[in-house]
This record gives sequence, C-alpha cells and structure tokens, in this order.
Amino acid sequence: MLTTDRPRIVAILNVTPDSFADGGVNLDPDLAAENAARAVGEGADIIDIGGESTRPGAATVSTGEQIRRVVPVIERLRRRAGFKTPISVDTTNAEVARAAIDAGANAVNDVSGGEDPGMLPLVARWGAGIVLMHRVNPPASDRYSDRYDTPPLSGDVCGTVAWSLREKMDAALRAGVAAESILLDPGLGFGKTVRQNLLLIRQTHRLREMGRPLMSALSRKSFVGRVGLGRESDPSERLHATLALSVMHLREGAGFFRVHDVGPHRQALDAAWALLGAEAQGGLPE
Repeated sequence: MLTTDRPRIVAILNVTPDSFADGGVNLDPDLAAENAARAVGEGADIIDIGGESTRPGAATVSTGEQIRRVVPVIERLRRRAGFKTPISVDTTNAEVARAAIDAGANAVNDVSGGEDPGMLPLVARWGAGIVLMHRVNPPASDRYSDRYDTPPLSGDVCGTVAWSLREKMDAALRAGVAAESILLDPGLGFGKTVRQNLLLIRQTHRLREMGRPLMSALSRKSFVGRVGLGRESDPSERLHATLALSVMHLREGAGFFRVHDVGPHRQALDAAWALLGAEAQGGLPE
C-alpha cells in the first residue's frame, strides 16, 4: 500500500445504479474508465471500484453481477497507456475480489472486515492490500446516521471499534496478510449516530495506536450534512462540510481519504498538510 508521507486520496468509482451519492453515473465501463483517469489527473492516488452499494437499505448484489460491473472497468484501465495508479475493489465477496485481482486490482476494500472466509487467505496468497472496516450491521439492515431511534452502539464507541479492528487485523495477520498491506477504517456512518461519528474522528489517536494507517471515509454522508447544514440534506449539498471534516480527520491522524470529489480534496488536504507536515518537521514551507 502507499505510504502516508502526505494525504492519500482514494477516488470513489461506484459502478452501481443505487449508491447514495453517485448511483448510475458510471454504469458504462468506457465512461467509468474515463472518469477514473480524470480523477487521477485531479490528484487521486487510488481508484476504488465498487459493484455493490453499501448505503443503508441497499440490496445484496450477486457475485456474477458484481464481477460483470467491476471487471470490465479494471480491464480498460489496465489497458490504458500509462495508467499505473493502484486500484482497489470495494467488495465483501472473495470471488469478486479474486476476479478483480486477476483483472489487475491491487487491493480489496472490505467493509465487512473479512467476514467471507475466503477473503483473507486470498489477499495473503496474492500479496494484495486490504482495508478492514468496522460496521455493526450489513447495509440491508442499517439506517442513516441521523435516523436512528436507538443507537446500535453504546458505551465507549471508540473502544469498541478499536477492539473490533484489532480482532480483524489479528485475523488477517494469522491468515498471512503482511502487516504493511493492512489499512484500518473505523466505518464512519456504519452503525454510528451523528455524535458517535464525530467522537470517532476526535479520538482517532486511539485507533492510531494499532500502528496501521487509517482510512477516512466520510464523504457526503448523512451525519456530515446534519452537522454542516443542521438538517436532513441531499448528498449534493454536503461538499463543504465534507471538506471541513476531512481536514479535521487529517489533523487527528487519518492518512487515506475515500472521497467523491477528488480535486477539492486534493487542494484542501494538501493545504492543510503544508501546515501540519511543517509542524511535524519543525518549520514552515517557503
């Protein structure tokens, strides 16, 4: 995986009809490949391609349909002259991951944290990277962060997330996945209330104690709109609040940022890093 010597941007490329912010945009493989190349030009470090929506209430997509959606895009990108950007596949399904890796993907973004018994051995065997995320429930039985009647988690939420991620990381290491190939994702928006999401951002240092880089995946989510606009909102309204919370998450220790809006994030995160990185080095840029 890439290092965190600077903020790393993971560009979201959902080839789905029902994702909450960009569903239906990239259904044509040629257009999806063009949009991926454009994202790289805007500053993306990784392209994350998903064939199954993980929004609350999303229906499960079959193995064959996920493969039909993601593999042609990966193949087109790998045939594209000069395209060397790492590709991850956003899936919880080991068969889909295997097909994507065969087509040229370098990593798996698994929001289940490796629940498919074939996933971790596959990643280890192929020397791929993996993002292990915490979630409470699968998407079909989840709700948006600002719509819970009863919080799915209680007590020390950051402690619960840290314990779960430690368990997932240990399982990956036992399966033979290299430590340097693991990223951890606290799963903002997945089974957490608005307040709990903010606490997880504020307490990022507790997750950094596990020694692995952290993924920030808050882009345009409902809790972002709730704190930024003070009301229920459409994903298209949430860019400015997303940028603000992404910069704050960088300050708290996140290193990878999975986003819909690459160009604005590249500018915002690089500007913040000019100050934060300089603070760490004891000086300011000339």
